[in-house]
Amino acid sequence: MDSVISEQRQTLHSTADNGLKIVVVGGFGVGKTTLVRSVSEIRPLNTEETMTQAGEGVDDTVGVSSKTATTVAFDFGRISLDAHNVLYLFGAPGQERFWFLWDRLFSGTLGAVVLVDTRRLADSWYAIDRLEHHGTPFVVACNDFGGTSHSPDQIREALDLADEVPLVLCDARSRESSKQVLISLVEHLRTVVASAPRPTSQPIPEPTP
Repeated sequence: MDSVISEQRQTLHSTADNGLKIVVVGGFGVGKTTLVRSVSEIRPLNTEETMTQAGEGVDDTVGVSSKTATTVAFDFGRISLDAHNVLYLFGAPGQERFWFLWDRLFSGTLGAVVLVDTRRLADSWYAIDRLEHHGTPFVVACNDFGGTSHSPDQIREALDLADEVPLVLCDARSRESSKQVLISLVEHLRTVVASAPRPTSQPIPEPTP
């Protein structure tokens, strides 16, 4: 599986004809922009703006008081899976005032990564709720910020995760670690597709005399 994601930053191959959309969501300051930036094979598009006093009292900066910039629309990156298939990565903004953008970002999404900070697990509930509402398959990735460690069972219980939802640990600053998160998502999507019930043919009703 490691060979699925190219290690080389390169231009889009002329034979690429399938674009697969992945969204990275989560609370404010959990590392979404960092993950997209670390794993993208192109220079990512960022819509970060400097945080100002106008945001005080609006954005909850508890635990991220040192943060000086924030995403105001979305981040965009790209990864070539092979000559014909490309992953497009969209990092969603984390502040509550930008949540109205999420439903549009979810449109046409193949799957999602919910990035969480275990120091602020409650910030991830909205992302999980919206993905479940849309029926979008997702994995949960716990970004390493240090501090008190929690067992996978404790995190699952806190987030009320179903057993089939993959839970992985990661360091969003590391390309290799972020790549493993996406590999986990691709494998989960394959499992979801393989386990989906096949449509059965319906009998054609007899015409009414």
